[in-house]
Amino acid sequence: MRFQRPKGTADILPGESEKWAYVENIARDLFNNYQYQEIRTPLFENFEVFSRSSGETSDVVTKEMYDFHDKGDRHISLRPEGTAGVVRAYVENKMYGPEYQRPVKLFYMGSMFRYERPQSGRLREFHQIGVEAFGSDEPEVDVEVIAMAMDLLQQFGLTDLRLTINTLGDQETRDDYRQALIDYLEPHFEELSDDSKLRLHKNPLRVLDSKDPQDKVFVKDAPSILDFLSENSQKHFDRVRLLLDTLNIDYEVDATMVRGLDYYNHTIFEIMTQAKTLGDGYTTICAGGRYNGLVKELGGPEVSGVGFGLGVERLLLLLEAQGVDMPSLNTLTAYIVGIGEETSPATMKMVQSLRQQDISAERDYLNRKPKAQFKSANKNNAQFTITIGESEMQNQTANVKSMVTGEEVSVPQSEIMVNFKQVVTDYFNI
Repeated sequence: MRFQRPKGTADILPGESEKWAYVENIARDLFNNYQYQEIRTPLFENFEVFSRSSGETSDVVTKEMYDFHDKGDRHISLRPEGTAGVVRAYVENKMYGPEYQRPVKLFYMGSMFRYERPQSGRLREFHQIGVEAFGSDEPEVDVEVIAMAMDLLQQFGLTDLRLTINTLGDQETRDDYRQALIDYLEPHFEELSDDSKLRLHKNPLRVLDSKDPQDKVFVKDAPSILDFLSENSQKHFDRVRLLLDTLNIDYEVDATMVRGLDYYNHTIFEIMTQAKTLGDGYTTICAGGRYNGLVKELGGPEVSGVGFGLGVERLLLLLEAQGVDMPSLNTLTAYIVGIGEETSPATMKMVQSLRQQDISAERDYLNRKPKAQFKSANKNNAQFTITIGESEMQNQTANVKSMVTGEEVSVPQSEIMVNFKQVVTDYFNI
C-alpha cells in the first residue's frame, strides 16, 4: 500500500529545509539581541487552555480546533496558536515569581494545527515564530515588540512594509464600545450572516472581523472604538504613537482592525507587505498585540503580556515573491577523492579529520571511479577537492585543488589533518 501525507500538511525536503533554517537562525540571533529566550511547549494541551484563552465564539474554537478525547477520556487539543500554551507554561512554572526578572521575555518556534481549507501559505499543519513579554503594563514594551517585528522582517529581506495599529482599550472602553456596537447592529440583525448573529451579543467586536461581504456593508459605518476610549486607554495609545514617532517607525491607525482571539486589549498591530504573486495589494505577514487578562484567565495573577506571531510558510512565499536571495547553509568545503580501493581507509581518515576541524567535508560511498567522484564534487559545489591515489599513499601527500581557480598543489596529509584552514591560507592565499 502506498501512503500519502495527510491533507493540509507538507514535507519540507532538502533544498527547502535550508531556507527554514536560515529564517530560524536570523530570528534566534535577533531575539537574542533583544534579550528574548526560547521556550518550548507541548504540541497538545488540555482543550480548556485554548477555549478559555481564544474565546468560545472565535473561529479557532468553533470551527478550526483539532480536538479529541484521549484514552484517559481527557479532552485534548493540538495547539492552534502559540500564545496560550506559553501563558499556561508561564503560570504553571510560576515565572511571575521574584526569581524571574521582569519583563519575562520569551520566544517560540514550532508547528500549529487548524482544521481549515488548505491553500497557498495556509496549511492544516503550519509553523509559527512568535514572542511574548510578561509583567509590564508600560506602552514602551508594546513599542519594543513592534520595533522588533519590523526589524525582524527587514532582516529577512522583506521590503515595502506597512505597519497598521489600533487600540482595543481597557475593560471600561470595551464595555462602552460593546454596547454601542450592539445598539448599532441590532436593527440589522436579520441581515447579518449566521456567524455574526451568534456573535452579536456574545462578542460583537468579532462582527467587525467578519469576512462576509454582507456584514462588511454594516461594519463600514459602525461606530469607531477610538471615540469610546477611557482616559487610561487614550493615554496608553498616545504614548505608543509618540514612541513610534520617536523611533521613526511609520504607521497607520485603522480603527476597524480587531483580533480574532478574545484575549487582546490596548495595542494591536499588523505588518503587511506587497507581493503580486500572492494577489493584489498588501498581505499581512505578522500580527500581535497586548493581552492584559490572559494570564489571570489561565490561573495566574494579574500579569500583563504583549507579543506577536508570524507564519513561516507565508513568510517564505513572500520572500520568494519579492526575489529575496537566501544563502545556502549546506555548503561543501572539501570533497575527498580516492583513486583505488586501497585508498579508502586514508580517505575515510581524511574526511573525518576535516569534520572534526569543523569543516564541511564529503567522500564517495558508492565505490565509483575518480571521474564520477569529481562530478559529485562539482555537483555539490565543493570549494576544494583533495585527491589521494597510489603515489600520494606512498608519499603521504594529497593533491589539493581549488575548484574556483583551478590551482593545484601537493600537500602533506599530516598538514591537512592538523589544520586545513591554514593549508588554504598558506598555499592558496585565501
